[in-house]
Amino acid sequence: MNDGRRILARLSLLGLSAGDAYGEACFSRDPVEVAARIEAGQVPPGSLRWTDDTAMAVSVVETLEARGRIDPDDLARRFALRYAEDPARGYWGGAHAILSEIARGKDWRAVSRAAFGGTGSWGNGGAMRAAPIGAWYAGDPARAASEGATSAEPTHAHPEGIDGAAAVAAAAALAAASGREGTGSFDRDAFFTAVLDVLGSGRVREGIGKARVLGDVPAERAAWSLGSGMAVAAFDTVPFCLWVAARRPSDYAAALRDAACGIDRDTTCAIVGGIVALSAPGGVPAAWARAAEPLPESNKEAP
Repeated sequence: MNDGRRILARLSLLGLSAGDAYGEACFSRDPVEVAARIEAGQVPPGSLRWTDDTAMAVSVVETLEARGRIDPDDLARRFALRYAEDPARGYWGGAHAILSEIARGKDWRAVSRAAFGGTGSWGNGGAMRAAPIGAWYAGDPARAASEGATSAEPTHAHPEGIDGAAAVAAAAALAAASGREGTGSFDRDAFFTAVLDVLGSGRVREGIGKARVLGDVPAERAAWSLGSGMAVAAFDTVPFCLWVAARRPSDYAAALRDAACGIDRDTTCAIVGGIVALSAPGGVPAAWARAAEPLPESNKEAP
C-alpha cells in the first residue's frame, strides 16, 4: 500500500467525519454556538455523532486500502455490511431500500438501476463520501473523477448522482495537491476549470459553472443561489460545497461555518470538510477532530 495515499485519504476521512458530526449537531442547535463550543474545548471529546455520510466514506477508504482502487463489487458489500450493522445512522429512504436489498444478496447493479422508477438516484449520497477518493489520487483530478464516478454506481445510477461524486473527488484531488504545495498556492479559477474539465454536460456541471462566477458573497446568499441540499440532489448540493471549498481553502473551521449555512447541513459540511482538510495548513484542527465520535476500526477485508 502507498502510505502517502493512505495518509491523505485518512486525513480527508477525518475532515469529512468531523464536518458531518458538526453539521448534524447544527440541525438542533445554533451553528455558531456549536462551533464556539468546539473551539473553546467545551464539547466532550467524541460527543458529536456522525451519520451515514461518514459510515459510507469509511467503506470507500477501506476499499481503496484493500484494493488500491475503487472496486464497486467490494464497495457495495462494505456499504451493505455497515448499513446492516447500524441502519439508524441517518440513511434516507432511498438508501434504506437500496442497501437493504444489497444486504439480502441482490446484485447492486440491478438494485441501483431500478431505484426511483428505473431512473436511478440523482441524490447527493455519492458526492458526500467521495472526497477521500480525491485524496488517494492527489493531483490527478481526471483519475479521481473516474474512480469517484465508479464509487457512486452501487447506489446512484443516475448520471447526475454519478457526476456529483466525480466532481467532489476531482475537487479533493486538486485540494490535496494544493495542500502539498503549501499555503498560498490555491488558484480558485484553476480549481473550477479543472473540475469542469472532467464533467460531461448536465445540471451538476451547470451548477458548478454558476458557482465559479458567483464571487465572494455571503455564504447564506450562495446557499440560496446555488442550492444546498433542499432537493437532496447532487446538482442542488455539490456546486455550493465547491464554492465554499474554493472560498475557504486554508481555514477548515471557517469553511464548515459557511457550509452550515446550507439546508442539508451534515452533507454540506461532510463534503466541504473532506475537501478542505486536504488544502488547509495543518489539516483538521485538533479541537474539531476531538469533538466528533471516533472513527470505527478498519475492516480491510470485505465479507
